[in-house]
Amino acid sequence: MELLLQFKPNCEVMVDVQNRYPDARYLGIIVFFQNLLIVKDPKLIKQILIKEFDTFPYHYPFVSADSDPIWGKNLLLLQGERWKEMRATLSPAFTSSKMRGMFKLFQECTDQLIAYLQTKGTLKIEIELKDAITRFTNDVIASAAFGVSCNSFKNPENEFYLMGKEITNLTGFCKFMNFVIMSLAPKLARLLGLTFTGARVISFFRNLVKTTIAAREKLGIFRPDMLHLLMEARKGQLKHDNESSTIDSGFAVIEESDIGKDAKNRKMELTDDDITSQVATFFFAGFESVSNIICFTFHELAINPDIQQRLRNEIDNTLLESDGTITYEGVLKMKYLDMVLSETLRKWPSIGMTDRVCTKPFTIEPARPGEKPLHLNKGDVVGIPIYSIHHDPQYYPNPDRYDPERFNDENKSMIEPGAFIPFGLGPRSCIGTRFGLLESKLLIVNLLAKYNVVVITKTQIPIKLKPNQFSLSVEKGFWLGFEPRPSQ
Repeated sequence: MELLLQFKPNCEVMVDVQNRYPDARYLGIIVFFQNLLIVKDPKLIKQILIKEFDTFPYHYPFVSADSDPIWGKNLLLLQGERWKEMRATLSPAFTSSKMRGMFKLFQECTDQLIAYLQTKGTLKIEIELKDAITRFTNDVIASAAFGVSCNSFKNPENEFYLMGKEITNLTGFCKFMNFVIMSLAPKLARLLGLTFTGARVISFFRNLVKTTIAAREKLGIFRPDMLHLLMEARKGQLKHDNESSTIDSGFAVIEESDIGKDAKNRKMELTDDDITSQVATFFFAGFESVSNIICFTFHELAINPDIQQRLRNEIDNTLLESDGTITYEGVLKMKYLDMVLSETLRKWPSIGMTDRVCTKPFTIEPARPGEKPLHLNKGDVVGIPIYSIHHDPQYYPNPDRYDPERFNDENKSMIEPGAFIPFGLGPRSCIGTRFGLLESKLLIVNLLAKYNVVVITKTQIPIKLKPNQFSLSVEKGFWLGFEPRPSQ
């Protein structure tokens, strides 16, 4: 009932369920008319997401291409050979070397945010950080994905930003019921004309992709952004790089599976709608999820000044080694920065739960005293409660404490892979992980090089999550103070 009426955040409901059954490896619940098996055991999670991937290969298809041409064709919801082909086609666009090529675009957007803060004065600035950061992530996506320069700080009502707000607005009971009807009664949803994405948003992204591709092909325009990489993929010219000697983005990065690396799978032809679907979905993830990662990190740094100071020392030392220049290699070599971001993803993952659909009969064998074989049938859905696993004291003692030392060199080697899954696990893990981590790290480095982040009167301590959001969102916003550092 709490899940249906949204009296409490879904992720916290699952923590309550977990606490009621602390020793269970899994448990069953009913969501509307759908049986859902909640799997809590990291070893079993790893088995389902990796070893038994062929049995659990896709997510619950809550939207179809017939009812919503943008969401229905995105990588998240594709199935079968179509998904394999799309994953292998897109995977080379998200390698470390491709991120290096976009680093300058990220830095330009970071400079725009800092310029905006500098207009607020030379004393302590008090701002609602989520608004500023979503404008930043909007500009990064606009630039790095579409080649569009927005500067949402100088032009706060630009169309790209307004479309981003609309595509990521999943708040409210009506949106929730749309989602329910589309998930459980797709024929009724088509009859009623329900879509996950509004017609205006669909039209905007379609036209943007079509006109930009046409202009680039006609004029021979080259820009090192995501749209160019997808155009290369359409021509069959995008290859997976050999990155054995390349610095990676951090502990949370998941190595691409053989499915994504297999050139034999790259045989699909990308239509304009295919490209539109991928970049629009990429926009959704970047606009909301990355902004959350950054905001939660700065909130934790403000209320944990000792952690902030240690991170600032690492940043200052790194800048000293590079004559004050922030470089791609410098950002990725910062160990404590990676520990901080990993702990943010542990405590505040972008989504509370992920899922998989069983495609053939499967038996979970007994592993503990009193267990019996559990038989799953084709069509059964398995839920992986990311947030509650990340807050389980069996794997993270004192889970509400923000402690980057959980991810130091000694401790992180003892973390079970299935107990740290902010971006999923296995072949269907988040394809844009490197993009999001690099974007987040670069902004954190830039801001802490120039500002101290402090608690102000409006800062909500402790944070209270909103109950009616798809991703984690706080009730009163992220109000923080930014004090310019001396001589900065």
